[in-house]
Amino acid sequence: MATVYGSRVNEIPDNTPEYSVSEIAGALKRTVETAFGQVRVRGELSGFRRQSSGHWYGSLKDERALIDLAMWRGPAANLSFRPEDGLEVIVTGKLTTYPGRSKYQLIVESMEPAGVGALLAQIEARRLKLQAEGLFDPARKKQLPWLPGTIGVVTSPTGAVIRDILHRLADRFPRRVLVWPVAVQGEGSAAQVANAIAGFNAIPAGGPIPRPDLIIVARGGGSIEDLAAFNEENVVRAAAASQIPLISAVGHETDTTLIDYASDWRAPTPTAAAERAVPVRAELAASIAMMAGRLDAGVVRGWKQRRERSVGLARRLPQPRNLIGLVAQRIDDLAERLPNALNARAAQVALRLNNAGTRLRPALLTARLERSSERLAGASARLAPALARPLNADAQKLTCIGAGLRPFLIESRLGTASARLAQATRMLDSLSPLAVLARGYAIVTGPDGHVVASASAAAAKPSLTIRFADGETPVFTQPVPPQGSLF
Repeated sequence: MATVYGSRVNEIPDNTPEYSVSEIAGALKRTVETAFGQVRVRGELSGFRRQSSGHWYGSLKDERALIDLAMWRGPAANLSFRPEDGLEVIVTGKLTTYPGRSKYQLIVESMEPAGVGALLAQIEARRLKLQAEGLFDPARKKQLPWLPGTIGVVTSPTGAVIRDILHRLADRFPRRVLVWPVAVQGEGSAAQVANAIAGFNAIPAGGPIPRPDLIIVARGGGSIEDLAAFNEENVVRAAAASQIPLISAVGHETDTTLIDYASDWRAPTPTAAAERAVPVRAELAASIAMMAGRLDAGVVRGWKQRRERSVGLARRLPQPRNLIGLVAQRIDDLAERLPNALNARAAQVALRLNNAGTRLRPALLTARLERSSERLAGASARLAPALARPLNADAQKLTCIGAGLRPFLIESRLGTASARLAQATRMLDSLSPLAVLARGYAIVTGPDGHVVASASAAAAKPSLTIRFADGETPVFTQPVPPQGSLF
């Protein structure tokens, strides 16, 4: 080992032990860990960040010094709040060194806010930030549905909260409930709640999974650290961005979280959220029954009022018999006046005819008739020769035409008659019983000439005649006495 001062080299005495860098670093690590095996340190977080591996790194400082921090994934998952820069915390852990960078650091085993005031200050600062962005504006809040068909619940599936909600819904008005199970505290709980709210909003309407008409985000009571997930910024932003109306029911009645400001309605307890979500079915039935009774009473009352009004109006109308009596009286009056009017009119017409007849002169009428007769006689004399000439010529023409047509017509009629006769002959031959006899059949007739159609009828006849195609043969059904015998 040597130390250089300017241009002179002074050698270290030979009795000084020689160490490697690793040995010195290991000795320092053991010394520090032995002296400060378990410490509890209070300070302000600075540069605190989370790696993809789940480990946390940062610094703890005060006004005069700074210590590096490292928090492994296991302890970090148990944090009940989200560490942020500027937050005063109390950490418990082991002081050690990091040989790779010649630094000492504190391995944190647990972390908690330095009093409730520090955590509340952090929440208040976040609230003011989100409020300035308009996330808590009352104008953005949506109206809750009066009777939702499907209700989505974001909560722990194993806690008493979901049982209280389901029990209360069943008592008031049973509805379809979709539960999105999440962790309600600890590392990753805020992300799960935010994802659940976004997931319900992402369900398409009319799909195989019903889209909720209302979302309830619920958790039981606890300390401010236990409710830290519902104060996270990502949860508040998810609640504010929800297109589905959302009820926050986190903690007890006195607990307030930032999601309460962004939700459309804040319930003091999960049970109150269920009561706000649906009405009471029994009360609705009673209300409907009451309104039905009022409706029936209103209909009856309206009917009675109209009936009374109709009766009042009917009283003001004249009696039908009076109206008919006036018309009947007028008809009787006209009936009495009609014969007199007809007689008067007939007398007027007769008088006018008589006056006209007296004005006519018989001599004039006779002269006019004679002149008309002479004119008719002259016209007849002129018309007779003219009519005779055309009629004689037409008669001669008809005679000539008839002489030429007669042979043709006679031959045509004879041909038609011959054809019809031949056709009738053929039909007669086909229908004649003689044609049947020619094929070997015969006709049996009795003495009276009637056809015998059965054997019993033939036995009753004394004699029969069998007709063949070429002649007839008599047959006796009873014995004929020999000639010359005596009876």
